[in-house]
Amino acid sequence: MGLSRNQSIRSSGEYLEGMLSDYMGGKTKPSTRASPKAATSSRLVTVLTCLQFAFAVYATFLLYFMSPSVDLRGKPDFSWATRIWKQFTLTPHVINHYQESNALVKEYSLIPSQVCEQEKIDFVQKKSTDAVMIKLKTELYQQVLDFQKAKIGTETLSELMSMKSKWDNSKNKIPKVTVILNHFKRKTLCAQIDSLLHQTLPFHHVWVLSFGSPNEQSLKRIVESYNNSKISFISSSYDFKYYGRFQMALQTEADLVYILDDDMIPGTKMLQILSHVAGTEKYKNSVLGSIGRILPFRQKDFTFPSYRKFRSKEAGLYLPDPAYDITLDRVVQVDFLSSSWFLSAELVKTLFIETPFTFMTGEDLHLSYQLQKYRNAGSFVLPVDPKDKETWGDSEHRLAYVAETTVIFKDIVQVRDDQWWKALSNGYITQWAAMNPQKIDALFYAHSIEEVKTLSPLLEKFRTTVGKKAYIVVSGGGFCPCEEAAVALKWPKSVCKERRFKIFDLGIGAISAAVSDSEVPVFQGVYASMKGLIKIHNPSVVIAVSDIETNVKKALKMAAETNLNGSTLVLLPRSTVPKALWMADLRPTALPNWNRMRLSISIITQNRVNSLTRLLKSLSNAYYLGDEVAITFNMDSKVDEATLKLANSFEWAHGPKILRRRIIQGGLIRAVSESWYPSSDDNFGLLLEDDIEVSPYYYLWIKNALLSYHYDPQVSLPELASISLYTPRLVEVVKERPKWNATEFFKGIHPNTPYLHQLPCSWGAVFFPKQWREFYVYMNTRYTEDAKQNPVQIPKSRTNGWQASWKKFLIDMMYLRGYVSLYPNFPNQASFSTNHMEPGAHISAKDNVVKHDKSDFEVPLLGRDFRDLLPNGKLPPVGKLPALNLFNQAVSLKGLKAAGAKLGQDVLECGAAEVVVVDRETGLASHCAKF
Repeated sequence: MGLSRNQSIRSSGEYLEGMLSDYMGGKTKPSTRASPKAATSSRLVTVLTCLQFAFAVYATFLLYFMSPSVDLRGKPDFSWATRIWKQFTLTPHVINHYQESNALVKEYSLIPSQVCEQEKIDFVQKKSTDAVMIKLKTELYQQVLDFQKAKIGTETLSELMSMKSKWDNSKNKIPKVTVILNHFKRKTLCAQIDSLLHQTLPFHHVWVLSFGSPNEQSLKRIVESYNNSKISFISSSYDFKYYGRFQMALQTEADLVYILDDDMIPGTKMLQILSHVAGTEKYKNSVLGSIGRILPFRQKDFTFPSYRKFRSKEAGLYLPDPAYDITLDRVVQVDFLSSSWFLSAELVKTLFIETPFTFMTGEDLHLSYQLQKYRNAGSFVLPVDPKDKETWGDSEHRLAYVAETTVIFKDIVQVRDDQWWKALSNGYITQWAAMNPQKIDALFYAHSIEEVKTLSPLLEKFRTTVGKKAYIVVSGGGFCPCEEAAVALKWPKSVCKERRFKIFDLGIGAISAAVSDSEVPVFQGVYASMKGLIKIHNPSVVIAVSDIETNVKKALKMAAETNLNGSTLVLLPRSTVPKALWMADLRPTALPNWNRMRLSISIITQNRVNSLTRLLKSLSNAYYLGDEVAITFNMDSKVDEATLKLANSFEWAHGPKILRRRIIQGGLIRAVSESWYPSSDDNFGLLLEDDIEVSPYYYLWIKNALLSYHYDPQVSLPELASISLYTPRLVEVVKERPKWNATEFFKGIHPNTPYLHQLPCSWGAVFFPKQWREFYVYMNTRYTEDAKQNPVQIPKSRTNGWQASWKKFLIDMMYLRGYVSLYPNFPNQASFSTNHMEPGAHISAKDNVVKHDKSDFEVPLLGRDFRDLLPNGKLPPVGKLPALNLFNQAVSLKGLKAAGAKLGQDVLECGAAEVVVVDRETGLASHCAKF
C-alpha cells in the first residue's frame, strides 16, 4: 500500500525522536547532570536499540512462518503483534501531538468496522400466490427428483457427509481451497470475508477481484483493513466480465476453487461440506453449487419455450425457489449453476476449450455445458439443513433471488435463450433430454455443402416416409454454414434459428478449427458434439458419405460406438445414395444391423473364359453401397490357361480376392458344394457358375431382403434358408416341366409380390450360414453315387433320379425340414440373375437326355430400381409373403413342415408333428421338436 507524506512534517529524526520521547518518558524536565540535548540523544539511542531487537525477533517469526515449507493453514495468528506494533508507534496520543501526520496515521490504522458497508435488503422474500404455477412447478420438481432418485440416486446432506471422501477433515486430509470473490457494486464484501474467516474448514487463499468496478478504492480499503496475508486484492480498470474470475482461477495452485458472486454469503460450514462432497468418488468429477437451473422442456408443438416464459411448466426450474416453496433436501443435478461454483482447479480449464457463445453473459451455462461435453462432469446443487443456516450456500437468499428476478432485459434473455438452445443442439444432455430419451431413425452428418446436396434425397425420403424421423447435423462455421445448408435442402433459412429439432449447427470453428492446420480441433468438435446428439436422439443409423474427411469419419465412428442403445454408422458412396432410398422403408429395429451381413461370392469356373468375363463385368458394375464383398474363384484341376490368367488379372474393388484350384478333378457336385463354407453367422454365400450374369441391382435385393426378413429382431422367419436372384419359368421338379408365371399366379395378391418357395435356386442364390452347415452334414450322411440308393424319395418328384447333383440333396433337406427360399417376381420374369444355358457339366452333356429350350431359362435382367414395382413400393411384411411347396402349390409354412414330417425320412426318426433341430454351429442333428 503506497503512502504519501505531508510536506509540513519535520525531519524524520525530529519526528521519531519526539514520538519515542513521549512514549518512554513523557515531557521530562532538563537534567542538571547533563545538557538537555545530551539526555535526549541518550534516551533515543536506548529506545532505538530496544525497538530494533524487538523488531528482529518479530521479523524472524514472520519469515519462518511464511516459508513455503510451512503449512500456512496451521499457522498461529500473529495479527496481534502487528496491532501492538501499530499501537506502539502510532498512538492516538501521538496523532494528537503531531497533528501534521493525521492523514497518514488515519490511513494506516483502518479496521473493518470503519470501512465496511452492509447491503440493504428492505423487502420480504417474494412468494407466489398463483396456485396453478405452484402446482406445475412443484410437480415438475418432483418428476425431476423421482427420475434422478431412480437413475443416479440422490442423497440428503447427512448422507452426503457420511460418504467416504478423499478430503476427510477428521483424518487431517485437508484440501487447499482458493476462494474467489468477484465484486462490482454490491456492498457484501465484508459479510463474505467475515463468513470465510469463520469457516470450519480454513481457506487457503481468498482473492477479491475488482474488474472495471467504480468502487475499486473502497473494495481495496476493505481488503487491506483485514490485514490478512491470505486475503489478496486484484484489480483492473478493464472489465473482464463474468469470465475473468474463471481466468484467474486458472492461476491457483490449490486443490479446489470456490467462486462466489457478490450476492452469495455462505454459511460457515460450506467449505467443509463442499470439500467433503467433492472428495467422494461419485461427485469428484462434478461442479457443486447452491443455486441452479433446469432448462426448458419440449412443448406439445415440439418447440422449446424461452427459459423466461411466464406461466409455463416447460420453462424449467430455478432451484431452490422460495417463491414456490421449493427447497432442496436432496442433492439435485441441474443443467447449470448460478452464483457459486465449487470444483477442482483442474476442471476449470474445461471452460475455455470452446470459444464462448458470448463473453457478455452465460458463463454459468457455458461452464456446465463444457464440463459435460468434454469431461462427462455433472452440475449439482447441494441440499441444506433447513434448521442450520451455516449449511446454506446463500445464507441470505434474498440477495441471490433479487438478482435472478431482476435480470429481465429482453436482449439478455434472448442471448441466453440462443445460448442454451445452441448447447442443446450441440449435444448438451439437459435434464429434459435425460428424462425423455428420443428415438429417431436416422441422423445425417454433412461436413460440406456438397455433402448436404448428396445426402438430401435420402434425408427427404426418411422425412417423408410415414412413421420415420430424421435430422441432419452440419459442421457449421466455415465448413458448412447452417443457412447455406438449409438453402441446399430447399428449407427456409429460419430453420437455423427455430428451437425445434431439424437441423443442428455444430459451429466447428468455435474451437479454432478455422485458423488451425491441425485436425485435432475438428476431430474433437465433431466427436464431442455428435456423441451427445447421438445419446439424446438414439438414431438407428448415423449416415454420412464414405469419402468424408478421415478425421471426421473417425470421430463419427467413435461417437456412434459410445451409444449403448446401438447406433450404426453408415458410410455411403456418393454415387449410390439414390440407390439406397429403400433404407427408409426398413423398420427401426432392422436399421442398426445395416453393416452386419458379409457376402462372399464364390465363382465356379473351369474353361469358359468368355462366360467368366461377362459374369465378372456384371459383378463389377453392381451397386454395393460401400460394403465389403469378398470374391473367390473356385477352379477345378482342368482349368484352362485363359481362365487362369483372367482370374489372376481381375481387379476387384469391393473386397479381398481369393483364387482356389483343385489338384484332383472334383466335378460339379464338389466344385459347388465345397466352394464356400460360412466363417460366421453373418457370412452369406453367393454361388455363381460362370455362365450366370447378374443385374446391377442384385446386391440391393439381397441386402434389402436380409435386413427385412433376417436381421429384424421383430421378424421371425427361421424357415428362410436362401435368397434367389432368379425367377423360374418352369416347374422344375415335375416330369413334364410345365411353364409357370409367378406374376400371373400371384395377381390376386399383387402381381409383383416376392414369394417363398421350397425349391432352392442354383442359378444365382445366396445361402444362409446356419442351413449351409446343416447341408454339409446332411449331404455327408446321405450322399450316394447311385441316386436310387438314396433313402429319401420325395413323392412325384423328378429329383429322385438326379445323378451327381448337389442341388438334389439340398432339395431333400429343405423338403424334410420345411425350409424355403425367397424369390423375386417382376414383369416378364425379369430377375437379378440369368442363366445363359451354355454347354457344361449338365447343359448339352452327353449323358443328359433332357432337352433344354434356352428361352425357358434365360430371363431378362432387371435394369432399373425395383422399389416402385413392389407392393406399396417396398418389401411386404413377412406375414404377407405367399409360400409354395416344391411343386409350386400354395401351402402354409406349417403345411410344408407337415409334409416333410409325414415323409419321415430325415436323419433322425421324429414324430408326425416334429422336425429335426440341428446345432447352429456344427450343423449336426440334435433332437426332434414340435412345429
